[in-house]
Amino acid sequence: MAKKKNKQEEFESEFEEKVLYINRCSKVVKGGRKFSFSALVLVGDGKGKVGIGFAKANEVSDAIKKGGEAAKKNIVSFEMQGTTIPHEITVSWDGAKVMLKPAPEGTGVIAGSKVRAVLELGGLKDIVTKSLGSNNPINQVKATFKALTELRNRKQCLELRGI
Repeated sequence: MAKKKNKQEEFESEFEEKVLYINRCSKVVKGGRKFSFSALVLVGDGKGKVGIGFAKANEVSDAIKKGGEAAKKNIVSFEMQGTTIPHEITVSWDGAKVMLKPAPEGTGVIAGSKVRAVLELGGLKDIVTKSLGSNNPINQVKATFKALTELRNRKQCLELRGI
């Protein structure tokens, strides 16, 4: 039991957690309004791994806790080329469309708040992005997530082409 706990503490210290968005939803019932909350939580290690979690609960703290657990289960790694990405990519998810472009060293992260959070937690330092569609935070984050998972390095692309 002690070994398992140490391993979990090690896992939690490795990843940084960030609450990106909290939404309050109300349901009208006989006695008045009943509120529930949803939380969008990101986790990342700053070395090419990032996860996203979305959870709902009746209390904000419970929603954040559930979202954090969901994010730790959904961690994916992506290709990096130094401090940027290997190639340009445009991805759409529902109504949100996100374009990611590699940038020279020293440029910094040029992105909107939701996309910026995903990229910074993933460890990217130099990148230019543009949100082209919806400004829904959940869809923007999922589009960014999808774009990062579709990145390929130069070696993989050449192998696919048979060069």
